[in-house]
Amino acid sequence: MDVEQEHAAAERERALELLRRFGWNATSFQVLMPGFRYWFDPAGDAFVAYVDTGGAWVAAGAPIAAEASLARAAAGFREAARREGRRVCFFATEPRFTEAVPMESLSIGEQPVWDPSGWDTVVRGSKSLREQLRRARSHGVVVRELPSEALEDPEHPSRQALERLKKRWLASRRMAPMGFLVQLRPDSFARERRAFVAEAKGELMGFLLISPVYARDGWFLQDLVRDPESPNGTAEALVDAAMRTAAAEDRRYVTLGLAPLSGPVRPWLRLARACGRPLFDFEGLRTFKAKFRPDSWVPLHLSYPEPRGGVLAVYDALRAFARGSLVRFGVATLLRRPRLLVHGLAVLLVPWTALLALPTTTRWFPSLRVQWSWVLFDVALAAGLFSLVRRWRDGLATALVCLTAADACLTFVQAAVYNAPRARGPVDWLVITAAVLAPATASGLLVRARDFRLPAR
Repeated sequence: MDVEQEHAAAERERALELLRRFGWNATSFQVLMPGFRYWFDPAGDAFVAYVDTGGAWVAAGAPIAAEASLARAAAGFREAARREGRRVCFFATEPRFTEAVPMESLSIGEQPVWDPSGWDTVVRGSKSLREQLRRARSHGVVVRELPSEALEDPEHPSRQALERLKKRWLASRRMAPMGFLVQLRPDSFARERRAFVAEAKGELMGFLLISPVYARDGWFLQDLVRDPESPNGTAEALVDAAMRTAAAEDRRYVTLGLAPLSGPVRPWLRLARACGRPLFDFEGLRTFKAKFRPDSWVPLHLSYPEPRGGVLAVYDALRAFARGSLVRFGVATLLRRPRLLVHGLAVLLVPWTALLALPTTTRWFPSLRVQWSWVLFDVALAAGLFSLVRRWRDGLATALVCLTAADACLTFVQAAVYNAPRARGPVDWLVITAAVLAPATASGLLVRARDFRLPAR
C-alpha cells in the first residue's frame, strides 16, 4: 500500500469513527465507498463526504455531525470549496438539514420509512404482499443471512455466486453503472453491514445488502438485487426477512431509500421523469416500495446556497453520478440499448440524406452520378437501420457495420482526392471533417452496440 492509499484508508477510518457517533442520514454509510473525498471540520466533530466534479463539490447528504453543528459544518465546507473555486450542493438532504441550514432546496423525491415493530401488521393487512411471499415459498425460495466472513473472502462460494449475480444484474440495467451514492460493492466494510441471500434449489436467486444508520439504530436496505429468472416474490421475501430481523433486534428505523422524482417535484423535473422513462422506471420503483406500506414518505432534497441555482445544482449532481462526464455516461448507456442507438443513427441519417440530394450540394461531388449514388446508398442504409430497430438480427447488424465502414473509407478517399484540394475556407473544412467522421463514428458505435447487445426487455 503506497502513501496515498494509506492516507485514504486513514481518512475512511476517521470517517467511520464519526459515522458511528453522528451517522443520522439514511445515506450516511455510503460515504465510505471508494471515490469520496472528505472535508473534516477543524473542531473535529463533523465531516462532509463529497465528489469533486471539476466545477463543484457535491456532498453525499448532509454533513455527518450533531444536529446543533449542521449549520457550522455546512458553512465551513462551503468556504473550503470556495477557496478551491468550486460550487457546492448537498444531495439527498432530509428535513432535519433543510430546516436547520439557510439554503435553497429542491425536492428530488421521497424515501419510505418504517418502524419494523409494526411489520407483522403490514403483512397481515396486504393481501398482495402475502401472495408474493406465498409464491416465493412455493418455488422453494429460502432466505438466510450471510455472515460477513463470506462477503470478505473472494474465494468463498457464496461470495463468488453473489459476484456472478451482480454482473448479470448490472448487465441487464438500462443505464450504464453509476457512481457516487449508488455503487454496488458487497465486500466494502462487510463487518459493519448485514447481508441476506435468497436461494432456491441451491442456486442464488437474489441478495439484499443492508447499511447501518448508526444514530437512529436503524437500517438502510440499500442494495436489493434479484436474478431476472428468479421466482415471483423473491424480492419481497428478502425485504420480509430483513424487516423481521430488524424487529427482533428492536430497531426502530428502516428505509428502502430514495424513490427519485416522486412526490411533489417541480414541473421541469416531472418532465425529466417522463422523458427518462425509457432508461429508468421511476414509477415502477416508487410502486414497488409503496407495496410494503411504509409508515411515512420523507421528502429528500438537493440543497444549494446560490439563489436560483437549482438547475446548476442538478447538473452538478448528475455529473457526480455519471463519474464526471455526462457525455461518456450517455454514450455508455446508449451502447447498452442498441435499438435506441440504431434508431438515433437512422433518424440522423434522414436529414443528412436529404441534404445530399439538394442541387446546392452538387459542388461537393465529382459528378451528378456520384452524388445520386451516395444518396441511394444512404437511403438503403437508413432502410436497413430502421429494419434493425423493428427487429434485431445479428446478421443484419454485421452487414450494416460493413456498409458504414465502407461508407467511411469511400468518403475519406473522396475527401482526400476531390474535396480537400477544392476547400476554400474553414466552413468547407468543417463540412469535409463532418462528412468523414460521421460514418466512421456510426460504424464504431454499431460495432459496440452489436457486441454489447442485450436481450429485448
